[in-house]
Amino acid sequence: MPTMSAPTPRSGIALYLAALVTFASFDAAMKHLLNFYPAPFLNVMRYLSVTTIGVGLLIRHGWPRWESTADKGLLLARGLALGSVGTCFMTALIWMPLSEATAIYFTSPLIVVALSPWLLGERVGLRQWAAVALGCTGMLLIVRPGGDLPWLGSSLMAIAAVSYAIFQVLTRRLSGRVPSHVQYASTAVICLIVTALPAPFFLPQPWPDAADWAFIIFMGVVNGVGQILLIAAFNRVPASTLAPFNYCHLLMAVAFSTFLFNRPPDLLAMAGMTLIVVAGMSLLTRSPGSGPAPAR
Repeated sequence: MPTMSAPTPRSGIALYLAALVTFASFDAAMKHLLNFYPAPFLNVMRYLSVTTIGVGLLIRHGWPRWESTADKGLLLARGLALGSVGTCFMTALIWMPLSEATAIYFTSPLIVVALSPWLLGERVGLRQWAAVALGCTGMLLIVRPGGDLPWLGSSLMAIAAVSYAIFQVLTRRLSGRVPSHVQYASTAVICLIVTALPAPFFLPQPWPDAADWAFIIFMGVVNGVGQILLIAAFNRVPASTLAPFNYCHLLMAVAFSTFLFNRPPDLLAMAGMTLIVVAGMSLLTRSPGSGPAPAR
């Protein structure tokens, strides 16, 4: 019998870039759909697809009893954090240009550094604090209090970034303690419940036609597949190797915002994005988990 070759770093990087393409495409699609349908409705449709994929993973890899699952409190907190991310990010896109919204979201690795001494007991040095300060400066250049960006959208994106930072910290805490397919499925179910609570108060008027239903469901599947691609990439390549490619997502967001929505970022916003990227890249040598990919 022919022997199967071991996964190569190149295959992991390809899977990672494919995941980033799915996430950037999903964000752009949601930005477009928000012109016609409420954010809570789109969120529920997204997490219905993701939960379906999660149930499929449980069927394939094993369906543990919830009461026997370790760290149920952390799993619940992790799901609530990601549910907050999805809700705030999606709602912010109603008012925010895609490029600036994504850039603010990309401050989350820097927020992880700021939180890690208290939540993980990790030591943070002067260089890491300098990166946090640089990233905050970049965010201020984008938001520019009193500028053109709406304060509500900017605030929601800041909440999304903080929530995702908490999600990352909890993921580190759960690493090696709870199987990845259990984390995926439990988080998907919790996000579905969180986003379903406000959905009955924001029903679409009118309801989507057949073509829009197909597109909405398809994009939900795309988002779920992106998560699977992400897991597959991290199973092949260390996070520290993949992290530099993470900012391709931001470049794609700028491209979508510029060419699809005709909202290119101005020079100060571009300068802010550059500072955030520089700050994030400077953290890559800090730990293998620096600069994780976004997940919503």
